[in-house]
Amino acid sequence: MKVFGILLTIVLLFSTAAAADKRKVFVIGDSISIFYGPALKKYIGSRFLYDRKRDNGEALQDLDKPVGANGGDSRMVVEYLRKLQADKSFAADILLVNCGLHDIKTDPATGKKQIEPEEYLANLKTILKISKKMKLRLVWISSTPVDDERHNRQKVGFFRYNRDAAAYNEIARGLFEKAGVPIVDLYAFSREFPADAYADHIHYKKEYAELQAAFIAGFLLNSKF
Repeated sequence: MKVFGILLTIVLLFSTAAAADKRKVFVIGDSISIFYGPALKKYIGSRFLYDRKRDNGEALQDLDKPVGANGGDSRMVVEYLRKLQADKSFAADILLVNCGLHDIKTDPATGKKQIEPEEYLANLKTILKISKKMKLRLVWISSTPVDDERHNRQKVGFFRYNRDAAAYNEIARGLFEKAGVPIVDLYAFSREFPADAYADHIHYKKEYAELQAAFIAGFLLNSKF
């Protein structure tokens, strides 16, 4: 884990640098982003204003049921973006988006995904289209890995499989690379964590969530936005 400590130190050094004009970063993501959010806000604070889809704590009451600050699946992200588009008071420069882990929720009886691949791609195309209309700089965050055995023995009412997380990430990559949308590969980064990095069946312990924040912050602080 020494390399992660070095990464965090570098990000903190960058985050203390002076900045003339702060651009606003707005985050829409699942519960993984709720956990790395506070550290991300701190790490990018010298150059960016941070905001996200928010609530009064409802999302944390049941992390498997996307409400409030939890962006949920791609269909929910599209619906929320349409609300922001209609909100004349909303303003941001950079839009950090992730969705996928809720999309790949699998019915144990039928094997059906919550959002099938074809709809997932269609929803991502809509996210891209709306972000362009809103003149937001879209940055895509890939979904984090799934430990099949750990997740599916918890009996949370649905299964998840890492093969699906990887496949949906590739769907996103195929679209966004072609469109010139930057991708922060949080999947590859988090895949290097040890098995005990998980706090439960899918979420990460605080120290690892902070490393994810540092990874994303490093990308933002080194990008020409």
